[in-house]
Amino acid sequence: MDIQHYMNTLGQSARKAARAMAKADTASKNRALELIAQAIRRDAALLTAANQKDLEQARSNGLAAAMIDRLTLSEKAIATMAEGLEQIASLPDPIGEISNMKYRPTGIQVGQMRVPLGVIGIIYEARPNVTVDAAGLCIKSGNATILRGGSEAIHCNQALATLVKEGLAGAGLPAEAVQIVETTDRAAVGALITMPEYVDVIVPRGGKSLIERLMKESKVPMIKHLDGICHVYIDDKADIAKALPVTYNAKCHRYGTCNTMETLLVARSLAATVLPELAKLFAEKQVELRCDPESLKILSGYAHLKAATQEDWRTEYLDAILAVKVVANVDEAIDHINTYSSQHTDSIITEDYTHAMRFLREVDSASVMVNASTRFADGFEYGLGAEIGISNDKLHARGPVGLDGLTSLKYVVLGHGEVRV
Repeated sequence: MDIQHYMNTLGQSARKAARAMAKADTASKNRALELIAQAIRRDAALLTAANQKDLEQARSNGLAAAMIDRLTLSEKAIATMAEGLEQIASLPDPIGEISNMKYRPTGIQVGQMRVPLGVIGIIYEARPNVTVDAAGLCIKSGNATILRGGSEAIHCNQALATLVKEGLAGAGLPAEAVQIVETTDRAAVGALITMPEYVDVIVPRGGKSLIERLMKESKVPMIKHLDGICHVYIDDKADIAKALPVTYNAKCHRYGTCNTMETLLVARSLAATVLPELAKLFAEKQVELRCDPESLKILSGYAHLKAATQEDWRTEYLDAILAVKVVANVDEAIDHINTYSSQHTDSIITEDYTHAMRFLREVDSASVMVNASTRFADGFEYGLGAEIGISNDKLHARGPVGLDGLTSLKYVVLGHGEVRV
């Protein structure tokens, strides 16, 4: 296969479809989402069978446990995909919305209209649910998309793409509005990120090595985050009854996600009380704790214990490993987070209003929380219907990227024959 020619063909089709999607009415877009949801429920058994092929191949290739977890499409995950599409359909359509209209002294009115970005290229690894989430958000926001899923999920992604195209066609929208790259050749990624004439934005969802490569090679703007070094800080004014379940959930709910806690900070005044209690919970999951000297001394009897190195504070483990540090107070906690965080998601456990507000204002991350697990940093949990990715950039979109993050604004001017003098 001539990869460049193949990708150019996809790009041309996507650009044409994007023009049709930009003027599609809300009813048609919602109808497409509803039809896709119905098809997913109808063909759940077929999707499971396709996923099993991918899982068998992944296991034979020795794929890591965290990647297997991401690749697995359970019955609940299939139901969640359909539910996510229906939630997107129920959301207000942002396209065409006019805001900030103001009269100028000249008599003209100036405001802004929300419009689609155009063609969005999405590159992701081992997560078949991303195929549906991305397709749904792009459809509702009036964009076309080219999806390049990981080779690990090729069978499931192709099955899902068939259902998406069925829903688009049933709603009278171009099937080319959502296209799956059907080759597993890595050269397709290189082509996709260097086609600014066809692709307006790249959204990568994958490991650090993938994002680093794209940052070096892409000629197309990106919405991205490099890694998820997320913190929970247990403040000296924390309610321990809240701190224990929130901290345990932030680490142990799932290891292989970007919103999983990787570093635990504990105020010195509570450390001797709360750390042994947490260690009991983490022992159930055999979580290895990499501790600073102070926490190492407190937890000396814990079975899975190592001394932390400087590198542990800046590591995304995606595994049953947790860095632990005792800090003096909220000031030291904020300083540590702003030094080592990847600006993804950080949480404070406290009953002190002033400490909570300081944490919200001063921690420089895309999502900042009070008395809640970092695992909530997710488009579905935020009420966005789904997410196309999470951004820790500061321009255009930040945090979970939903419908608004896939749009832009253009200025509109309403006049009555005014001329500039």
